[in-house]
Amino acid sequence: MEKNHVICVGRQLGSGGHEIGERLASRLGYSFFDKELIKLASAESGLSSDVFERADERINHTMFDGIFYMSDNCMRNDALFKIQSDVIRELAEKESSVFVGRCADYILKDYPGVVSVFISANNEDRTRRVMEHNDLSENEARSLIEKTDKKRAAYYNFYSNKIWGRADSYDLCINSSVLGVDETVDFLYRFVQEKFK
Repeated sequence: MEKNHVICVGRQLGSGGHEIGERLASRLGYSFFDKELIKLASAESGLSSDVFERADERINHTMFDGIFYMSDNCMRNDALFKIQSDVIRELAEKESSVFVGRCADYILKDYPGVVSVFISANNEDRTRRVMEHNDLSENEARSLIEKTDKKRAAYYNFYSNKIWGRADSYDLCINSSVLGVDETVDFLYRFVQEKFK
């Protein structure tokens, strides 16, 4: 693992985090994994990719009288998280990679050569991106952003025992609205080069 470097990207929906991670991986010559992890975990386990899709970056719970009760799916979700974690570890040992989401920074916390970043963006930019990417109205985009961020935060906080999006959970937090996507990629490239030199 010493020869491999890994970048773990957490992101708000609509921040450009997927695109930034993908372009950074291409520039560094690293492998890139986001939704591909679902297919790999499915192949590894022999389970349908639909099972992983339904559990992707979310925990299942119901709300009753203000108290959260974990559903019967909790055990299943924990098993799926373990399978996906094993896949992430195996990939990190094989090759330098960029992982987007899925608690990769926590899963690889004890590995050398890991940098974790969190990408946020201004609400206007996020809403515009989600509207364009998903062909949604402004209200629909804002609703999707709110729901997705809540799911990602609950998933990350539950499995990592850290706080999603909070600076002390990552090596670097960056607002992609400040520099734009291109310059954010450039900034992260320089940051990683300096970190791994």
